[in-house]
Amino acid sequence: MTGPLALLDSASLYFRSFFALPDSMRAADGTQVNAVRGFADTIARILTDRRPARLVCCLDADWRPKFRTDLLPSYKAHRVAEETGGGSPDVEEVPDTLTPQVPIILDLLAAFGFATAEAAGYEADDVIGALATREKTDPVEVITGDRDLFQLVRSEPTPASVVYVGKGWAKAEVLGPAEIAERYGLPRETAGPAYADMAALRGDPSDGLPGVAGIGEKTAAKLITQFGSLEALLAASAASDSRVPLKTRLRLSEAAGYLAVAPTVVRVAVDAPVEQSRPDTVPTAPADPARVAELAERWNLGNSVERLLKALPGA
Repeated sequence: MTGPLALLDSASLYFRSFFALPDSMRAADGTQVNAVRGFADTIARILTDRRPARLVCCLDADWRPKFRTDLLPSYKAHRVAEETGGGSPDVEEVPDTLTPQVPIILDLLAAFGFATAEAAGYEADDVIGALATREKTDPVEVITGDRDLFQLVRSEPTPASVVYVGKGWAKAEVLGPAEIAERYGLPRETAGPAYADMAALRGDPSDGLPGVAGIGEKTAAKLITQFGSLEALLAASAASDSRVPLKTRLRLSEAAGYLAVAPTVVRVAVDAPVEQSRPDTVPTAPADPARVAELAERWNLGNSVERLLKALPGA
């Protein structure tokens, strides 16, 4: 078996680097580069520890897609910058010293020859979901600090797991169907889809998902496990199935509007029209060594670039 296909939730990873590393990491012109250096170090660790044969850095073309906000206006609404002066209500509040680092990250990825991918009007989660779903050859490892992507774990046609770095790379957890099922009390054979259904029922304030009032994570997991899916649960509730307690039926009924749209909002769009910059084979050497050296010098990336160079399979 060849190495896995690594799908990186890029924004999740460089956000983590930005907040984990000191802002004293700067280029000669004063530009802060902690996210750039941390992201380069993260890729080096992925190459060294996970040994992927293929790797794609997945990007947000739209972090708050219209098809989701049309269905649920509260989706990520609290992350939107307040409209003031010339500000836009659809601009996420990103630290001023992080925004200038993103083009540097993209320049570095291109110089090394790593593939990037995005889909117009979709989030990186959707890009990851589409690439994972269409993969029929190699195991898939989704590398993220976002629990939403737990919905992608599977056993067939190739294994797909999440390398969860929510507590940092040193405490990274590799979670497949068995681990997700055990952690949340969900059926192992459908752990991925069941997680998405549980998340829709439970809600997630960090994403503006209200969930169903009075139904927490444990109850949501129990209901999804009992009925097999959110659709089956709602059908049983509508039919006054005695297995659904009256109080739960009332709660589901009161949340009918939310539950009608929640699955589309919560589930990744596996049909997203992904555009990829280049083939996803991990480069054995930089695509443009001179450009790598130039970027390392200009942005004071020294040790991080050196570590990434040494992590390449041809080094």
